[in-house]
Amino acid sequence: MDVSKKTDYALRMLAALVRDPSGVVSVRTAARENGVPYSFARSIQHDLAVAGIVENARGATGGMRLAVDPRETTLLQLVEAVQGPVIIAGCHGSAGSGEPCPNLATCHFSPVWCNAERLLRSFFSAVTLYQAVVEGRSPLFDGGFRLVGLDEARAAAHGDVPPVPSDAGEKDVLAEAPRRSGMLDGGDVV
Repeated sequence: MDVSKKTDYALRMLAALVRDPSGVVSVRTAARENGVPYSFARSIQHDLAVAGIVENARGATGGMRLAVDPRETTLLQLVEAVQGPVIIAGCHGSAGSGEPCPNLATCHFSPVWCNAERLLRSFFSAVTLYQAVVEGRSPLFDGGFRLVGLDEARAAAHGDVPPVPSDAGEKDVLAEAPRRSGMLDGGDVV
């Protein structure tokens, strides 16, 4: 999943609305202060209004204002309002034709993609617009992963069974990942 330039610009513009005490910011000002091309900002404003994220205020002191509570609106809701569902792969038909992948039942990698998608959606849902902009907070994943059988992974990927930490002594895959991938703690490649 790529965060599109449009989503990046939209989030910058929304951050300007959260930071402004009046709650109303002109599109021109939001564009200028956030490095967004004005014509693109107008298009984004329109899309945000259609999605119900902002309201347009007319008049001499017009512009746009938030139509949602930034304390209740998650990053996931904003990303999906601008660029659609967060999808890693179209296993369940979320992309393309809308039909599930014909290999879904036998694919060895579908549970990996589906669980990664669940993790990403959960991560984006863990922070609100207000928390990110005003409080300067961000979610941090500091848990571990464990390897499970394909059937358990499929069940978890489809939401049938919540992933449960095992006490069966399975190895923490996250602790092994940096060494296997050639990454050091700081993210440098060896």
